[in-house]
Amino acid sequence: MEKILIIEDDKTILMGLKDDLEFEGYKVSSAMDGKEGLKKALDGNFHLIILDILLPGLNGFEVCKKLRESGNKTPILMLTAAKTEEMDKVTGLELGADDYVTKPIGSREMVARVKAILRRVSQKEEMPESYEFGDVSVNFKSHEVMKAGKIKHLTALEFSLLKFFIEHKGEVQSRDAMLDEAWGDAIVSPRTIDPHIVHLRQKLEDDPANPKYFVSVRGVGYKFNG
Repeated sequence: MEKILIIEDDKTILMGLKDDLEFEGYKVSSAMDGKEGLKKALDGNFHLIILDILLPGLNGFEVCKKLRESGNKTPILMLTAAKTEEMDKVTGLELGADDYVTKPIGSREMVARVKAILRRVSQKEEMPESYEFGDVSVNFKSHEVMKAGKIKHLTALEFSLLKFFIEHKGEVQSRDAMLDEAWGDAIVSPRTIDPHIVHLRQKLEDDPANPKYFVSVRGVGYKFNG
């Protein structure tokens, strides 16, 4: 079970986040001021820290800085006020935060952000430098893709999707999940994904009209069988 620490002094927000994340199956601890939060973060083995900027004792920037200076590499998702200046957000990222969200935030979006960060961390730890399927070889460091010994030129989005497929081999993935990975926060239609899958098939399948690797799952999305 993945463990999350929430450091937030607004009890209503804190309890709402805690309930939402526990409902998703996470084990959640909490603190309502910076000093207590820092101590818990240093003492505990957490997978993610949700950290408010405006905290009593130590503010979120100070907590983030002290954690990184101590060598703690736990991903940090910072919470910012609606009127927070852009420079404050930049400061948090420069101090070592992994992402930030602006309050108020809907529970579904918050849970999605949490899952995305934890997924990226897991993938970073587990992802090999290269991968092969059929006569296709993929080098993640050089972003080089070859089929039957010939280089195939993939766009950045196509490579991102290919990497996502490989990371989730054998799993049925929705278009929304793939959009989150390749497009991030951009607002685009889920159907935007389809032409890019077509291009991957044309470049990497032996018979694009009858795909073996990039398979459609009716009513859901796609599955990679590499």
